[in-house]
Amino acid sequence: MIYCCDEHVELAIDVIVDEYEVAPNMKQLTSEEKLSTTCEYCGNNPTYIVSN
Repeated sequence: MIYCCDEHVELAIDVIVDEYEVAPNMKQLTSEEKLSTTCEYCGNNPTYIVSN
């Protein structure tokens, strides 16, 4: 599961596809979920969770 911002969503999708060889699931985060997490690539507020 990768938390990512709008800028890094394509990178997160590529990582999931490369690692698991399946189409990724994307979920847009709610405002409550955004409070305690950051983008795994840049530290900004995340917009999506990308998972397998």
